[in-house]
Amino acid sequence: MSGYRCGTVALAGRPNTGKSSLLNKLLGEKLAIVSRKAQTTRHLVTGILTTADCQYLLVDLPGYQTRHLSVLNRVLNRRAAEGARDCDVVAFVLEALRFGAADCAVLARIPPQAPLVAVVNKIDRVKDSAALLPFVERLSREREFAAIVPVSARTGRNLPELLRVLRGLLPQAQAAYPAEQLTDRTERFLAAEVLREKLFRLLGEDLPYRCDVALESFREQGPVRRLEATIWVERESQKPIVVGAGGERLKRIASAARRELEARFGGKVYLGVWVKVKRDWTGDTRALRQLGYG
Repeated sequence: MSGYRCGTVALAGRPNTGKSSLLNKLLGEKLAIVSRKAQTTRHLVTGILTTADCQYLLVDLPGYQTRHLSVLNRVLNRRAAEGARDCDVVAFVLEALRFGAADCAVLARIPPQAPLVAVVNKIDRVKDSAALLPFVERLSREREFAAIVPVSARTGRNLPELLRVLRGLLPQAQAAYPAEQLTDRTERFLAAEVLREKLFRLLGEDLPYRCDVALESFREQGPVRRLEATIWVERESQKPIVVGAGGERLKRIASAARRELEARFGGKVYLGVWVKVKRDWTGDTRALRQLGYG
């Protein structure tokens, strides 16, 4: 396949710039979980986009956290730094007309060896498009970029141009995965992530950051999948908040996850969910390893 290209593209940036939404829009379906709360992403998720002349391995990195430095956040920051280092191209995602101290901190941690593309997201929110030009000019003075591409992950505007730019920076290589494969992650991993997304969407502002999900059992019986999951919290006082009066909130969380999983897997899903305490797990290195943050 002469001239074919294949390589990894790390989506880096501070929390809440739309990296996961960008990944999903490029793939044409939902892979990474999303919410309006910052730093929903905790695990490296690779989306595989295969075209006639290129296979893009798009790695959604956790948003680099500079404000709250728990042990968990230090682990996530390390993952983000390693993901940016071990790729062929870094796509630095930021919001249109917003470039602050947190963005500078992320940019300073991106290693110099990989080609760097600035992806100016959320241009659909810019009322005066004339304001974009001076913003792009200012950005170009912050660091040497291979390209600066304004896009909208919500509408898909200018994403073909972004793919064209990224392709030109990737190495010539054969496809690493079959054309029909969407991700390197398992259904088990994706199921746990969907449940965790519902925690972010259906709980208050702070509690989702104190919760995590472990899938204890994943069994396939023909078209039916039977799942059992544990939602871990840090304190006994948090359990009744997640469960809700008469178990109502937990039922809503589990039902929302089950509906999405049935649509994703194309079959019936039975989902059992329990809430347990793993005390102060966000600050406990051993607990984090047990939860897959080694």
